[in-house]
Amino acid sequence: MRVLVTGASGMLGRATASALIDRGDEVTVLQRRPAGLSCRELLGDVADRDVVAEAAAGQDAVLHLAAKVDVTGRRAEYVRANVEGTRSVLAACRRAGVGRLVHVSSPSVAHGGSALAGVGAGAADPDRARGHYARSKARAELDALAADSADLAVLVVRPHLVWGPGDTQLVARIVERARAGRLPVIGSGAALIDTTYVDNAAAALVAAVDACGPVHGEALVVTNGEPRPVAEVIARLCQAAGVPPPRRRVPFPLAWAAGAAVEGVWAATQRRQTPPLTRFLAEQLATAHWFDQRRTREALGWTPQVRLDEGFARLAAAYAAG
Repeated sequence: MRVLVTGASGMLGRATASALIDRGDEVTVLQRRPAGLSCRELLGDVADRDVVAEAAAGQDAVLHLAAKVDVTGRRAEYVRANVEGTRSVLAACRRAGVGRLVHVSSPSVAHGGSALAGVGAGAADPDRARGHYARSKARAELDALAADSADLAVLVVRPHLVWGPGDTQLVARIVERARAGRLPVIGSGAALIDTTYVDNAAAALVAAVDACGPVHGEALVVTNGEPRPVAEVIARLCQAAGVPPPRRRVPFPLAWAAGAAVEGVWAATQRRQTPPLTRFLAEQLATAHWFDQRRTREALGWTPQVRLDEGFARLAAAYAAG
């Protein structure tokens, strides 16, 4: 199969493109910086319709991962990368006659702040989603699903809290703050959360490329399906990296208020560095978010192969190897 992967310089995009290459697909990747993969590579902005059209020409399927993923930055930056970028991909698919589009989204598009316990995907809601990232991804997901048709099958996949060796988002930030003694447990630490080891998430996206067509017009959440208390997950990540786990606890109302104050300061001063806390982060660390995986596994014909405990061991080995 000829497959275009956008955003292949990120951990998940790179792992997914590598998996497609390894199984013999003809892969093209498009992103802003080199991915260093053994396939055709184009560099550019996913919101640039000309470069995306060039990348999509002649493809059988597109796997769209490229996005701005952060907790800081202006709304316009998220809209350009996540909303306009998705519209650019949709236009390129239509122009090139691509038959399948797997759009990678996030469970945050349907998260309004309350606990999510054993639920399905839920509808993306730009009005209720928290923060520029989640709202822009919600808008992009709705645009993608609206494009589902007889000519272009669209399937949305929402991997949840993907982590693994080389992760510069979740793992690196937790480790950095733990090493500096700035990582408290929010609330009781007992809230159950789902996470996804990177190899499992990549395998799910490959399965989605294959399933897209017969399965289309819906959103599927992907996780390891092993909910663990948030304090345990954080402690295991710290243990793997060789840093002390958090010992201090902060009540959720206090953490939420502090997050609101920090957001205000960051907005007023236009700071670019990652803030120590936000309201969304406080909610994520204090409320349950785990998902029913039955529909996902049935639709994709996929099950995770790397259990969490093995994933933690692999992460520890990667840190030990330097």
